[in-house]
Amino acid sequence: MSKIKLADISTTAPKKLDKEKTKALTDQIREELDELQNLLYAEHKHAVLIVLQGMDASGKDGAIRSVMSTMNPEGVNVHAFKVPTEQEMDHDFLWRIHQQAPPKGMIMVFNRSHYEDVLVQRVHKWIDEKTVEKRMKAINDFERLLTVHGNTTILKFYLHVSQEEQATRLKERTTNPKKMWKYNKGDLIEAKFWKKYRKAYEDIFEHCNDVPWMIVPADDNWYKEYVVAKTLRDTLLSLKMKYPTLKD
Repeated sequence: MSKIKLADISTTAPKKLDKEKTKALTDQIREELDELQNLLYAEHKHAVLIVLQGMDASGKDGAIRSVMSTMNPEGVNVHAFKVPTEQEMDHDFLWRIHQQAPPKGMIMVFNRSHYEDVLVQRVHKWIDEKTVEKRMKAINDFERLLTVHGNTTILKFYLHVSQEEQATRLKERTTNPKKMWKYNKGDLIEAKFWKKYRKAYEDIFEHCNDVPWMIVPADDNWYKEYVVAKTLRDTLLSLKMKYPTLKD
């Protein structure tokens, strides 16, 4: 595929899009998702993996809370991948990821994912470029394994936030009492590596695109939530699922 340059892609919603109408449409889609997720769980033939990546403060938590709000908790799992534990470091980098792969009938959301191992470690030079190349190949093989042998549909979203909006949101975590719990001084340190993270992401889009990425403008939360919800709704509809009958 042609190389994606994030600087050339807008981080805001299309100007002609009506905010209130779009939010109403998102509400409608969420109601559809409730039924479709129930159907996925009942049919028990497919699994869905949603990968959410993005810079700090790009709105991953908010997207999860909004899009999944109408679904039955029994059919949806969310896993946030943080700094690997000592046990996880003793295994290959995909060991902890594979344990969270969704079984049939389930929707799994990765808040950050296996891609952190070719992002953070690369940006901070904890691994060399040869290791990055090997890991990208392993990621492609892993995603192929899930899709071909696990009957899993993978949706990969990059929440595309601007540097200015990120700074605003990070500052809000120091002034808004309801958001102070999100504050992590490490986020401010990582923000200084903005250009290196962007380059690392662009390499990921180029070399780990067997399962295509969707670049989602994320400065406007209402638009980000609409895009993720609509993509998930359309994907579930495409599976042509049916409720099992007694004879099944």
